[in-house]
Amino acid sequence: MPTENPIPPHPVPDHSVPGTGASASADVPASPLALPAPPDPARLPLPPPARPAPGVRLLPAAVYAVPDGSRPLETDVWLPEPAAGPLPVVVFVHGGGWRTGRRDDPGPRLRHWTPGPFARLVRAGVAVVCPDYRLSGEARFPAQLDDLRTLLVWLRDRAGALGVDPDRVVLWGESAGGHLAALTALTAAPGPGGPAATVRGCVTWYAPTDLTRLAEDHPPGRFDPHDPATREALLLGAAPAAAPGPARAASPALRVTPGAPPFLLLHGTGDEFVPCAQSDRLATALRAADVPVEQVKVPGGNHLWVGLTEEEVERCFTRTAEFVVRHCAGG
Repeated sequence: MPTENPIPPHPVPDHSVPGTGASASADVPASPLALPAPPDPARLPLPPPARPAPGVRLLPAAVYAVPDGSRPLETDVWLPEPAAGPLPVVVFVHGGGWRTGRRDDPGPRLRHWTPGPFARLVRAGVAVVCPDYRLSGEARFPAQLDDLRTLLVWLRDRAGALGVDPDRVVLWGESAGGHLAALTALTAAPGPGGPAATVRGCVTWYAPTDLTRLAEDHPPGRFDPHDPATREALLLGAAPAAAPGPARAASPALRVTPGAPPFLLLHGTGDEFVPCAQSDRLATALRAADVPVEQVKVPGGNHLWVGLTEEEVERCFTRTAEFVVRHCAGG
């Protein structure tokens, strides 16, 4: 299947003061009328830790990016305590139709777990990083992809302070977050500011993967590709039918190339919000490129795992955790 070149990240302006060096004076305006430069997230102190569960240390709301004209973007970092050696990392990308959502929310079927899913991964010896990204009401695509690329650069920059291994990273996302995780894994490239962490694998839960063919995959009349008010249109800045180039660029199934990391795709066969055929499209593209892929179709599962028993949801998480640990193994 033809693919396109990865979207280059937006350039980051040089905020250093001429003649002074970029370090000590980077946040000092050149004159009283100049705007101060944003702080360098690679130099900001990490937040003080919380301890939400025994053996778990949480660094909440660490700033990893300050996009021009936008709010600072934060990430939570979950770590084992004590930690032995540089830890592998799973980056969890939240869902919410690109329009809403919280970085600490793994979905309604997992919210009540004690310990929660992030603490469970930490107890398996994996650091968990849960970032914000700009929502579609704040910026249109590819800003969200740029944000996650920037997070991977921040992870490498702060690896020593966090005690993590930036060469052992797995991405995991649910719904819209799964879409963004897949795009990030498939278009991995040095982000603004330097080399990025290495993505070893990607897990998607009920994710859209081809925005150009959603109307085909939904029942007739369910999705209108000409409607400028759909979540996809709000992400792209126009209805998918009116913006075929951006729709293709935002479709993981159309961005697969040989050498992409292994994937695990989980999707309910009864998903009324994102048809299971969307995961089929990504799986087909990955297999055609000889990329390792495990596809799990969960019988009767609706979006957000609605309709599944607690045991079935547990199995979805266990399969995810096993994939994460397996692909984070080794140095």
